[in-house]
Amino acid sequence: MTPEGESISPQDWRLGVWRSFLTAHARVNDLLANDLATQAQLPLPWYDVLVQLAEAPERRLRMAQLADNVLLSRSGLSRLVDRLAKEGLVSREPYPGDARGTYTVLTREGLARLRAATPVHLAGVEALWLSRFSDDELRSLGAMLDRVVQAASADRVTAGRSGPERAGSPPD
Repeated sequence: MTPEGESISPQDWRLGVWRSFLTAHARVNDLLANDLATQAQLPLPWYDVLVQLAEAPERRLRMAQLADNVLLSRSGLSRLVDRLAKEGLVSREPYPGDARGTYTVLTREGLARLRAATPVHLAGVEALWLSRFSDDELRSLGAMLDRVVQAASADRVTAGRSGPERAGSPPD
Protein backbone atom coordinates (compact mmCIF):
# COMPACT_ATOMS: atom_id res chain seq x y z
CA MET A 1 0.00 0.00 0.00
CA THR A 2 1.11 3.54 -0.57
CA PRO A 3 1.66 5.71 2.49
CA GLU A 4 -1.23 8.05 3.30
CA GLY A 5 -1.27 11.06 1.01
CA GLU A 6 0.99 9.56 -1.67
CA SER A 7 -0.45 8.87 -5.08
CA ILE A 8 0.21 5.64 -6.90
CA SER A 9 2.58 5.81 -9.85
CA PRO A 10 1.30 4.67 -13.25
CA GLN A 11 4.39 2.44 -13.38
CA ASP A 12 3.57 0.68 -10.09
CA TRP A 13 3.64 -3.09 -10.71
CA ARG A 14 0.42 -3.44 -8.74
CA LEU A 15 -1.48 -1.62 -11.48
CA GLY A 16 -0.42 -4.46 -13.77
CA VAL A 17 -2.27 -6.84 -11.46
CA TRP A 18 -5.34 -4.61 -11.67
CA ARG A 19 -5.13 -4.48 -15.47
CA SER A 20 -4.73 -8.26 -15.65
CA PHE A 21 -7.82 -8.67 -13.48
CA LEU A 22 -9.83 -6.34 -15.74
CA THR A 23 -8.58 -8.05 -18.90
CA ALA A 24 -9.29 -11.53 -17.54
CA HIS A 25 -12.79 -10.50 -16.49
CA ALA A 26 -13.57 -8.93 -19.87
CA ARG A 27 -12.21 -11.82 -21.94
CA VAL A 28 -13.83 -14.55 -19.86
CA ASN A 29 -17.14 -12.66 -19.86
CA ASP A 30 -16.97 -12.26 -23.65
CA LEU A 31 -16.36 -15.99 -24.11
CA LEU A 32 -19.11 -16.94 -21.67
CA ALA A 33 -21.50 -14.55 -23.42
CA ASN A 34 -20.62 -16.03 -26.81
CA ASP A 35 -21.16 -19.59 -25.54
CA LEU A 36 -24.58 -18.72 -24.12
CA ALA A 37 -25.64 -16.83 -27.24
CA THR A 38 -24.55 -19.50 -29.71
CA GLN A 39 -25.33 -22.67 -27.75
CA ALA A 40 -28.33 -21.63 -25.65
CA GLN A 41 -29.64 -18.59 -27.58
CA LEU A 42 -29.62 -16.59 -24.37
CA PRO A 43 -27.67 -13.35 -23.85
CA LEU A 44 -25.47 -13.31 -20.73
CA PRO A 45 -27.34 -10.39 -19.08
CA TRP A 46 -30.60 -12.33 -19.53
CA TYR A 47 -29.01 -15.40 -17.97
CA ASP A 48 -27.81 -13.30 -15.02
CA VAL A 49 -31.31 -11.94 -14.36
CA LEU A 50 -32.87 -15.41 -14.63
CA VAL A 51 -30.29 -16.85 -12.18
CA GLN A 52 -30.94 -14.06 -9.66
CA LEU A 53 -34.68 -14.70 -9.83
CA ALA A 54 -34.31 -18.49 -9.64
CA GLU A 55 -32.25 -18.14 -6.46
CA ALA A 56 -34.64 -15.64 -4.83
CA PRO A 57 -37.42 -16.62 -2.42
CA GLU A 58 -40.55 -17.42 -4.43
CA ARG A 59 -38.47 -16.71 -7.57
CA ARG A 60 -39.24 -13.00 -7.34
CA LEU A 61 -37.37 -9.80 -6.50
CA ARG A 62 -38.18 -6.12 -6.30
CA MET A 63 -36.64 -4.20 -9.15
CA ALA A 64 -34.26 -2.28 -6.86
CA GLN A 65 -32.86 -5.50 -5.37
CA LEU A 66 -32.59 -7.12 -8.78
CA ALA A 67 -30.76 -4.06 -10.15
CA ASP A 68 -28.25 -4.23 -7.31
CA ASN A 69 -27.76 -7.97 -7.75
CA VAL A 70 -27.08 -7.77 -11.48
CA LEU A 71 -25.15 -4.50 -11.27
CA LEU A 72 -27.35 -2.59 -13.68
CA SER A 73 -28.97 0.79 -13.29
CA ARG A 74 -32.69 0.66 -12.61
CA SER A 75 -33.43 2.14 -16.03
CA GLY A 76 -31.15 -0.39 -17.75
CA LEU A 77 -32.72 -3.23 -15.83
CA SER A 78 -36.22 -1.95 -16.59
CA ARG A 79 -35.50 -2.14 -20.33
CA LEU A 80 -34.00 -5.62 -19.93
CA VAL A 81 -36.97 -6.84 -17.88
CA ASP A 82 -39.31 -5.44 -20.55
CA ARG A 83 -37.52 -7.58 -23.16
CA LEU A 84 -37.60 -10.65 -20.90
CA ALA A 85 -41.32 -10.12 -20.25
CA LYS A 86 -41.99 -9.79 -23.98
CA GLU A 87 -40.29 -13.19 -24.43
CA GLY A 88 -42.38 -14.67 -21.61
CA LEU A 89 -39.36 -15.38 -19.39
CA VAL A 90 -40.43 -13.08 -16.54
CA SER A 91 -43.55 -11.26 -15.47
CA ARG A 92 -44.13 -8.15 -13.42
CA GLU A 93 -46.40 -8.19 -10.41
CA PRO A 94 -47.45 -5.30 -8.18
CA TYR A 95 -45.76 -4.98 -4.83
CA PRO A 96 -48.42 -5.14 -2.08
CA GLY A 97 -48.89 -1.82 -0.33
CA ASP A 98 -46.79 0.19 -2.80
CA ALA A 99 -48.51 1.18 -6.03
CA ARG A 100 -45.18 2.33 -7.51
CA GLY A 101 -43.25 -0.84 -6.73
CA THR A 102 -43.17 -4.07 -8.70
CA TYR A 103 -41.78 -7.54 -8.41
CA THR A 104 -40.05 -9.23 -11.30
CA VAL A 105 -41.07 -12.89 -11.26
CA LEU A 106 -39.45 -15.82 -13.05
CA THR A 107 -41.99 -17.65 -15.23
CA ARG A 108 -42.05 -21.37 -16.01
CA GLU A 109 -40.71 -20.59 -19.47
CA GLY A 110 -37.92 -18.52 -17.92
CA LEU A 111 -37.00 -21.35 -15.58
CA ALA A 112 -36.99 -23.81 -18.49
CA ARG A 113 -34.68 -21.55 -20.54
CA LEU A 114 -32.42 -21.09 -17.52
CA ARG A 115 -32.21 -24.84 -16.94
CA ALA A 116 -31.35 -25.40 -20.61
CA ALA A 117 -28.63 -22.72 -20.56
CA THR A 118 -27.05 -23.58 -17.21
CA PRO A 119 -24.95 -26.57 -18.41
CA VAL A 120 -23.48 -24.37 -21.17
CA HIS A 121 -22.62 -21.62 -18.70
CA LEU A 122 -21.19 -23.94 -16.06
CA ALA A 123 -19.03 -25.74 -18.64
CA GLY A 124 -17.64 -22.36 -19.70
CA VAL A 125 -16.97 -21.25 -16.13
CA GLU A 126 -15.18 -24.54 -15.45
CA ALA A 127 -13.08 -24.41 -18.62
CA LEU A 128 -12.25 -20.71 -18.59
CA TRP A 129 -11.89 -20.00 -14.87
CA LEU A 130 -12.14 -22.81 -12.33
CA SER A 131 -9.77 -25.20 -14.12
CA ARG A 132 -7.03 -22.55 -14.09
CA PHE A 133 -6.67 -22.63 -10.30
CA SER A 134 -6.14 -25.18 -7.57
CA ASP A 135 -8.76 -25.44 -4.83
CA ASP A 136 -6.43 -23.60 -2.44
CA GLU A 137 -5.92 -20.80 -4.97
CA LEU A 138 -9.67 -20.51 -5.49
CA ARG A 139 -10.26 -20.28 -1.74
CA SER A 140 -7.60 -17.57 -1.43
CA LEU A 141 -8.88 -15.68 -4.45
CA GLY A 142 -12.44 -15.94 -3.15
CA ALA A 143 -11.40 -14.51 0.21
CA MET A 144 -9.51 -11.66 -1.44
CA LEU A 145 -12.38 -10.78 -3.77
CA ASP A 146 -14.87 -10.97 -0.88
CA ARG A 147 -12.73 -8.44 0.98
CA VAL A 148 -12.87 -6.06 -1.99
CA VAL A 149 -16.64 -6.54 -2.41
CA GLN A 150 -17.27 -5.87 1.28
CA ALA A 151 -15.13 -2.74 1.30
CA ALA A 152 -16.68 -1.44 -1.92
CA SER A 153 -20.18 -2.16 -0.59
CA ALA A 154 -19.41 -0.22 2.59
CA ASP A 155 -17.96 2.63 0.52
CA ARG A 156 -21.14 2.76 -1.60
CA VAL A 157 -23.29 3.11 1.50
CA THR A 158 -20.98 5.80 2.89
CA ALA A 159 -21.12 7.64 -0.44
CA GLY A 160 -24.92 7.56 -0.39
CA ARG A 161 -25.34 4.75 -2.89
CA SER A 162 -27.41 1.71 -2.10
CA GLY A 163 -27.28 0.21 -5.56
CA PRO A 164 -26.06 1.11 -9.03
CA GLU A 165 -27.88 4.46 -8.83
CA ARG A 166 -27.69 7.17 -6.21
CA ALA A 167 -29.95 7.00 -3.19
CA GLY A 168 -33.03 9.09 -3.67
CA SER A 169 -33.62 7.96 -7.24
CA PRO A 170 -37.19 7.08 -8.13
CA PRO A 171 -38.54 3.84 -6.64
CA ASP A 172 -38.92 0.76 -8.80
